[in-house]
Amino acid sequence: MYALVSDLATGIGAIPFFFIKDIKKKILGFLEALAGGLMMGASFNLIFEGINLNILLLNIGMILGILLVVASNNFLNGKELALGNIRGISAKRAILFLFIMTAHSFAEGIAIGVSFGGRENLGILTSVAIAIHNIPEGLAISLYLISQGASPIACLFWSIFSSLPQPIMAVPSYILVEIFKPILPFGFGFAAGAMIYLVLWDIIPSSLKSVSQEFNSITIILGTLLMITFYKLL
Repeated sequence: MYALVSDLATGIGAIPFFFIKDIKKKILGFLEALAGGLMMGASFNLIFEGINLNILLLNIGMILGILLVVASNNFLNGKELALGNIRGISAKRAILFLFIMTAHSFAEGIAIGVSFGGRENLGILTSVAIAIHNIPEGLAISLYLISQGASPIACLFWSIFSSLPQPIMAVPSYILVEIFKPILPFGFGFAAGAMIYLVLWDIIPSSLKSVSQEFNSITIILGTLLMITFYKLL
């Protein structure tokens, strides 16, 4: 139940877009860059956690996460895709983005379950921290999807969907805590590698079509610092 609440918290990030209408192209470029910065910050947070657990598994996970993005992109190339009202290349980019963000939630679900396997207070604190952390992640997802032409309702749905692995993985990782705990650094690395590569390979080049390189760089850095600061304040 705690993991389910954590999942639903991701949808809060989509709420502002029910009140924001007629976004101009330059603003969309800014939103896309900000989403990339928030993803970079989330990735660094996962790396910080993984380094303290097992740096070898962290590195292996990061490499495989990068390979996943490359393989997924190659698989989607040339296919007719649609995601709601998003079509063509934008649909491919949105599907790949959501796939990576959903995959990264598996590690967070395991973290919740493993925490409850230790002691209940730790599990509650971990769940609350991840729930709060999910709000800017939901914002990052919504920022990106809005920039691709998605509706606010779609942003809300896909934000919550992206964190669905959290309640799904929390239960088995609680029951089998000794099995799941050692793979946490691999999961953190896998998610971080996939997100960092996606930002560098796709999100930054795309946002540069709408905003200047200087503005893009500043926005990416600010988004990264915002997510890292937000995480450390928990």
